[in-house]
Amino acid sequence: MLDLSDATIDKIIVHKVGNPSHDEQLKCSKDPFPLNDPDLEAVLSRFFLAPLHKKDLGFYNFSHDTDVNLNEMYHYAGKIFDPDESFVLQSVNIAKHLYEKSHHPKVKSGELYIVLLNNCMVEDELTDALGIFKSENKDTFLKVYSDDENLSIEYQNGININKLDKGCLIFNTEKEQGFKMCIVDKTNAEESRFWKDEFLKVVPRDDDFYQTRMVMNMAKSFCNTRLIEENDVSRNKQLQVKDKVVQYFSENEAYSSEAFEQEVLAEPQVIDAYRDFRRQFAEQQHLLTKDDFQIAEPAVKKEKKNFRSVIKLDKNFHVYVHGNPNMIEKGFDDGRGKFYYKLYFEEES
Repeated sequence: MLDLSDATIDKIIVHKVGNPSHDEQLKCSKDPFPLNDPDLEAVLSRFFLAPLHKKDLGFYNFSHDTDVNLNEMYHYAGKIFDPDESFVLQSVNIAKHLYEKSHHPKVKSGELYIVLLNNCMVEDELTDALGIFKSENKDTFLKVYSDDENLSIEYQNGININKLDKGCLIFNTEKEQGFKMCIVDKTNAEESRFWKDEFLKVVPRDDDFYQTRMVMNMAKSFCNTRLIEENDVSRNKQLQVKDKVVQYFSENEAYSSEAFEQEVLAEPQVIDAYRDFRRQFAEQQHLLTKDDFQIAEPAVKKEKKNFRSVIKLDKNFHVYVHGNPNMIEKGFDDGRGKFYYKLYFEEES
């Protein structure tokens, strides 16, 4: 649970980070930006924190292949949380680190905001946080003003405060595990990997939210790769199992691997195939799977969107199956020599 309603900005500094491969420069401010305007502070707080108020973002930790202390961002964040260290110096180090990681041709230049915040409530713990935000895309705004006789219009290019491109909030807690943090990134998947994997170097925090999402995602992958017609499993059977996965996580408060297998998979040969798939999936993805955990409702809500099944019929039709797969029946028409689906329903809208 994340509550930022009482969070206040303590310090803020802005740097300009370009893309070295485009011959764009890094420009760093020498001093923090003065916060003497309460209205401007309210606008900035909305810009930075509104995207992070969602309850289903999930948490992350800094990581490193050998020692988390060798993660640059982990090091700089720890320095900023130390009151004896220079906020400006460490913010410049963060900007330089981002600049060094921005060589990919698709990485855009933009303003980098380093923000120190107070009074952040995360999972019932009150703590400070370090915000790192980047704005890249500009919008065009109309400005209408009046004189004594007429209204006039002009336009300006600026940053839309409702469209934060990239950001993360690093909480001053769980330092030994790599700090607790949440991330927002509204850019494409390739740029998202740059922000998470190259710049921040983070991994999902091993909590109930992570375990819930991981098992649901693993079960979906199992259905899409093992429960398929090429393996003599009907499409209806695949849809039934997917529906049972969503039903299990929606109706239970806790996950048990044994109960999940018996209630969702049921058949011994399907259970054996799933156990083999789970082992391989965990090894390939370097995941730590648990046999028991509390189901995180926000994670279920997030993953349910990915369980919508689409049956593509040649190039003529797409059938979207949102609910009970028993309401759809597959057959073969001998006269036409073609397969067909029969749909059962109560109301048409």
